[in-house]
Amino acid sequence: MRSKILVSACLMGFKVRYNAHDKPFVSDELDRLKHAGRLVIHCPELAAGLSTPRLPAELLGGDGEAALRGEAQILESNGCDVTPHYLLAAWLALRTAQQNGCNYALMTDASPTCGSDTRYDGTFSGTRIAGAGVAAALLSLHGIKVFNEKTLPQLLILLKAEEEEAQ
Repeated sequence: MRSKILVSACLMGFKVRYNAHDKPFVSDELDRLKHAGRLVIHCPELAAGLSTPRLPAELLGGDGEAALRGEAQILESNGCDVTPHYLLAAWLALRTAQQNGCNYALMTDASPTCGSDTRYDGTFSGTRIAGAGVAAALLSLHGIKVFNEKTLPQLLILLKAEEEEAQ
């Protein structure tokens, strides 16, 4: 069986980001995978009951793994601690991935939830630093390889190798 890919809904054109916009990522390969039934489109924040639009939120005091350990928090731009909501979002993303046989995830980078390589530094200044968001970190900890818009080519290489091995 060919593995599926959990994909951030905003990358697929759904207006679910904090500012009620999408972040469409147009790719012929992604479109092919969608038509092959290999994509599981999911928005962790909406699954956790967060609204659209919502205030911007950033990790403060560490990355997603630190937040999972209770060592960092996720704050909205008004200072409200929304860590529990984002932790729920991470667990719901993991459950969705596991229930649907996803070995991979393609998520929006820099998000406090979905960011795989970078996140904002918690100052709401637009400064990015290295580190994953809570869902990306949790998925990785459970063996799901997480990619973002910039690393899609690496994901496609893995999928091609997987397909060739299955033949």
